Amino acid sequence: MDKHRAVFFDRDGTLMEEVDYCNDPGRVQVFPGVRDALCRLRKAGWLAIVATNQSGLARGRITPAQYAAVHAEFLRQTGGEIDGTYFCPDHPDRPSPRRKPSPGMLLEAAGDFRIDLAASWMIGDKLLDVECGRRAGCRSILVQTGYGIDTEPPDGVEVASDVVFAIQKILTVEAQDRGR
Repeated sequence: MDKHRAVFFDRDGTLMEEVDYCNDPGRVQVFPGVRDALCRLRKAGWLAIVATNQSGLARGRITPAQYAAVHAEFLRQTGGEIDGTYFCPDHPDRPSPRRKPSPGMLLEAAGDFRIDLAASWMIGDKLLDVECGRRAGCRSILVQTGYGIDTEPPDGVEVASDVVFAIQKILTVEAQDRGR
């Protein structure tokens, strides 16, 4: 069976505004251009998968119902352009193999969707997102939104101003690879 290519996305600070432990769907604000960029990505044959740490659940800052409501609003604003979502509610002091930077959510998605991780990417606003992608065997891009605004990328880490430019970078790299 053929394997799929995917772009894994962190959610908060990457696809939508960072809101400290967002528990109110009224505060969900997907970044401008994200819906259209996701549409272009998917039309080019890529899966769009969200992999998000949600420690607010373990910390008692978000209830499961609030998480569900926030995520439903996020999905509404992205217009059905997300193929799957994986979240990890673990507290950072008690992480499981699913909590980024561990690659568990990406490995789970790879099994569920038959994803070729070596042909896939991870985009996020934290270095732990970049590390998660690296550990899963993906290429990664650090976006300079959310926490990425204040992050000095180490040498060798690919950077984009935001997720729209990161997606464009991936599509450009793909087109160059096909041209070889």
